[in-house]
Amino acid sequence: MKKLLICLLITSIIAPVLAQNQILPLWQGDPPNYKETGEVTIWDTADIVRVRNVQMPDIAVFLPSKKNTTGEAVVICPGGGYGILAYDWEGSDIARWLNSQGIAAFVLKYRLPGSKSNIVPHKSPLMDAQRAMRLVRSNADKWNVDPGKIGIMGFSAGGHLASTLSTHYDAGDPASSDPVEKESCRPDFSILMYPVISFADEITHKGSREALLGTDPDPDLVRLFSNELQVTADTPPAILIHSEDDQAVPVENSLEYYKALKENQVTSELHIYPYGGHGYSLAIGQGHLSTWPDRVIEWIRYINPSK
Repeated sequence: MKKLLICLLITSIIAPVLAQNQILPLWQGDPPNYKETGEVTIWDTADIVRVRNVQMPDIAVFLPSKKNTTGEAVVICPGGGYGILAYDWEGSDIARWLNSQGIAAFVLKYRLPGSKSNIVPHKSPLMDAQRAMRLVRSNADKWNVDPGKIGIMGFSAGGHLASTLSTHYDAGDPASSDPVEKESCRPDFSILMYPVISFADEITHKGSREALLGTDPDPDLVRLFSNELQVTADTPPAILIHSEDDQAVPVENSLEYYKALKENQVTSELHIYPYGGHGYSLAIGQGHLSTWPDRVIEWIRYINPSK
């Protein structure tokens, strides 16, 4: 009864944010790398909608009308330093903008490593991103999505997760009894917004690295999750948006990823704005910076030309 009341309370809080959008759990039952601790997901709606302590990961489904759909889709990873999710600021607001361009969007509520319910804390976010990509691909027909035009988008630490998925993916398990697990989790393209890319001391966002890997991380894990070092010729095309005056996540994160993509001859595009700082979402009312959504749509159309 107590858990039911909590669920009803949470639903009443988030219903206005997610009205008329389907919420799908990533897994039926408990997700992998999970143990029961009695913790609950916390929603803070005082300013922007912030989610903490995610227990059961899911995706919120935002679909354009059938007449407007382009067949493209984007899984969105909100940022928050691997400590919270800026759920509307870098999630549902972005999804609605993408819908206005005919693009299906899926906001990922991924598990955060600080919860005691994670068996191995650093594994859960990537597991959730991989599963979200498989889930969207497996429902492509239902949602009028082209399974070869599904991208990943991430903001700040969500950009780290998006770039991690873009460099740590697989083709699926054909022997799995779960049809979703048979799908590839490779994104077809990446949209990286002021992303954390590297865990190298010189340029990383130390808060994100510490939240994911701890205060004294294994050097092998630091290298594994420094995604500029994991780029290959098969890494998905990417567009990166960053501000030169970003004091939280140095612009060198985007520069190093772009350099690695270029060296591997992966189609990529980089836009560095002279101002904007960090965490500006759609940058509404911020002059030239507010044109970044136009650049992203132009790039998506470039890499996914109409037949």
